[in-house]
Amino acid sequence: MGLGSPSLLLPLLVFGVAACTSASSNFHGEIARVDAARIHVCHGFDCRNTTRLDMGAADRATLTRIMEAGSPGPAQERAAIARAVQHFEERSTEVIGVRDEARSNIAQTGQVGQMDCIDVSTNTRSLLLYLAEIGLLRHHVVETNVTRGAIVDGRYFHATAVIRETGTGERWSVDGWYGPGGAAPQIKPMSQWLGEGFLGGS
Repeated sequence: MGLGSPSLLLPLLVFGVAACTSASSNFHGEIARVDAARIHVCHGFDCRNTTRLDMGAADRATLTRIMEAGSPGPAQERAAIARAVQHFEERSTEVIGVRDEARSNIAQTGQVGQMDCIDVSTNTRSLLLYLAEIGLLRHHVVETNVTRGAIVDGRYFHATAVIRETGTGERWSVDGWYGPGGAAPQIKPMSQWLGEGFLGGS
């Protein structure tokens, strides 16, 4: 029985209720321009809406303190990145005024504050670029977001932000879509992340 058969595609359509609305994850223009003063936060699915988050002295001090714990090595830095994402998502929730719910539901398309994996992965990459911009990434560099899934392979589209460990070259996914806004993202080797997601699983 092929993956394209109706009996296998039906579960995908059911699980696909909680899924991304696009296979794209690379945005350009204003969304992609990150500096030490502000980040544009995507929401509403596929970056339909953006809200400016001004990164002031307090944010910089908090993120500096968080990332200092990651200075000993790559594993510690990945743990610090997870905490930095949590801080960033809490700040994003403050400025948008709505907390993103865990996963995403197609019925939430266009809703202020709700984010599919395109929004989440774009926002996470923006934060990672911000950390790099202000010199807080010591053991990793930020790479282009990656998308997995093609429907016919038993998986819906899903995107993640990506970092590469400078010492070993190993790539890691930084995926915050599975939890609500402010939860720690899942950070996994890319080889593991790329093999997951069948029938809606993480």
